[in-house]
Amino acid sequence: MKTRTIGRSGVQVSDLGFGGASLGNLYRATGEREAADAVAAAYRAGITYFDTAPHYGLGLSERRLGKALAGFPRDSFAVSTKVGRALDPNPDPTGSDLGSGGFAVPDDLVRRWDFSADGVRRSIEESLGRLGLDRLDIVYVHDPDTHADEAVTAAIPALISLREQGVIGAVGIGMNQVAVPLRAVRETDLDVVMLANRWTLLDRSGQELLDTCADRSVAVVAAAPFNSGLLARPRPPADAMYDYRPAPERLLAEVNHLADVCERWDVTLPDAAVQFPLRHPAVVSVVAGLRNAAQVAQFVARRDAAVPFEAWAELES
Repeated sequence: MKTRTIGRSGVQVSDLGFGGASLGNLYRATGEREAADAVAAAYRAGITYFDTAPHYGLGLSERRLGKALAGFPRDSFAVSTKVGRALDPNPDPTGSDLGSGGFAVPDDLVRRWDFSADGVRRSIEESLGRLGLDRLDIVYVHDPDTHADEAVTAAIPALISLREQGVIGAVGIGMNQVAVPLRAVRETDLDVVMLANRWTLLDRSGQELLDTCADRSVAVVAAAPFNSGLLARPRPPADAMYDYRPAPERLLAEVNHLADVCERWDVTLPDAAVQFPLRHPAVVSVVAGLRNAAQVAQFVARRDAAVPFEAWAELES
């Protein structure tokens, strides 16, 4: 596995990253042993970058990840988590977070948007406790879609201060859109952007953001390379999802065209989907959600599959 450096921070990440949402029981339960085995399999395969968030399972993902990594040397892996969603006691629990939050966990906690400097510091302290770590390699401001001003003027400066104190290694922003990260890159001293769904084989709307990051020595972590599963199979099923909703006919036709190109060059669509983001010079890692050891092995195999130059020429056009 290749390692790459996050901007000027010195933090190094593997070019494939482990997305920890499934450790928090995204959509359905993940067993304790299944979760631990997935992390161990990733580490043995050379994946040394692990991403999580308080949002994922109301802290369950962070707890499981910290426990699974406890047996490995601290300097041999990098962990990122996120700020922006504070976890408070739920005054009116229903028994499950699945309906409101998407995670199959008890809803004894509730999320509250908080991008204040104090909120950032509290969130990091709580994340360190759940992870069992004394420092974080990367911290992202998480999904400030309707809180852009506070993210730029409060949350990111608070993270920069913690970076200067050595509490965290690199400062980032993580989103499913381009406009707010582009503003943050231009107005603040960011190290890294995690961009989900917007720099993929299908959706290249992140081009301006990635080019700007490359010009400013800001790293990019490309998350969700399969666009919610639309690129996860050699051919998309009729009920494929895109951006967590049923994919429109126009996109299904486009993906089938990409699959045609792949088949002409004896390549699978998911193999090309994993490799495509790394072809931009700003991208340091591709992160996918991984639930078990089998998915880890498949992810690594897709990164290593041969894709001819001629295939890329046609796919990228």
